[in-house]
Amino acid sequence: MATYTVDELVKAAEQLPQTDLENLTAQVLTLKARRTAPELSQNEAGLLRNINRGMPDELQNRYRELIAIRRAGTLTESEHAELLHLTNQVEKHDTERLKYLTELARIRKISLSDLLDELGIEPAYT
Repeated sequence: MATYTVDELVKAAEQLPQTDLENLTAQVLTLKARRTAPELSQNEAGLLRNINRGMPDELQNRYRELIAIRRAGTLTESEHAELLHLTNQVEKHDTERLKYLTELARIRKISLSDLLDELGIEPAYT
C-alpha cells in the first residue's frame, strides 16, 4: 500500500473538479466521524452525506459567472432572470443543508455552532 503525505493528498485534491472534491470531503468527514464515534448510526451517516452533497459543477460555475457579470454591471435582462432562478436553487440547497445540520446537531446533543466546528464547516459569509 502506497503512503502519501498530507501535503501530497491536498495537492492531489486541488486538481479535482468541484463535485469530486465535495465527494472526497464527504467521505473524509464520514471517516473522521467514524473514528470519533465508535458507531456512526445510519441516520447520522445519511445526514453527513446530505450535508456534504454539493451543487452540480455546471450550476455553481454558471452562478459564479453571472455574479461576476452582475458585479461588472453588464448583466442583461435574461441573465438577471437566470441569476434569480439559480439564486433560488442555491438558497433551496442551503436551506436543505441547514436542515440536515440542525438535525445532526440535535442527534449529537450539541449546538449547531459546535457541530460546524467539529465538521470543519465555515459559514459562507466569513
